[in-house]
Amino acid sequence: MLDELDRKLLDILVKDSRTSLKELALQVGLSSPSVSERLRRLEDRGIIRAFTIDIDPQALGYALQAIVRIRPLPGKLHIVQKLIEEIPEFGECDKVTGDDCFVARLFVRSIGELDGILDRIADKAETSTAIIKAQPIRRRPPPLDMPNM
Repeated sequence: MLDELDRKLLDILVKDSRTSLKELALQVGLSSPSVSERLRRLEDRGIIRAFTIDIDPQALGYALQAIVRIRPLPGKLHIVQKLIEEIPEFGECDKVTGDDCFVARLFVRSIGELDGILDRIADKAETSTAIIKAQPIRRRPPPLDMPNM
C-alpha cells in the first residue's frame, strides 16, 4: 500500500503539514515535481484527506474540554445528531456501538456554558460527562509501519 518514500513523506507532514515541497524533496531525496506527484496520488487514494492546522482551544478562551457520552431517547436519534452537528462547541463526535450512540468532545469556557449546552439536548437524550484533565496522547494518525506478516 505505502512504500518507504510515501511513509517518510507522511511522517514529515504529520509533524509539520506546512513543510514546503522543496524541503520535502530535500528530506526524501526526490525532485519537487516527483514529491508533488506522490502527494497528489496519496490524496487521490484518500490517504491524505487534508492539510490542516492545530488550534489551541485554551488560547481562544476554551478553558475546559469534556467528553460527553450521549444516549438519545427512543425515536430521537436523528434529532440529537442534528443538534450535535449544529452546536459549534462540539469539536468532534463519533457514532458508536454499545449503550450510548454518540461520544463527543466539547469545548467550553465554563461549567455554566457546559450546563447550557447539555440543557439543549436534555429533553432528547441522556448524557454522561467527564471533564478532561490532561491529554497524554494527542490525536495522532495510525502507525505508518507495515505490520509483520
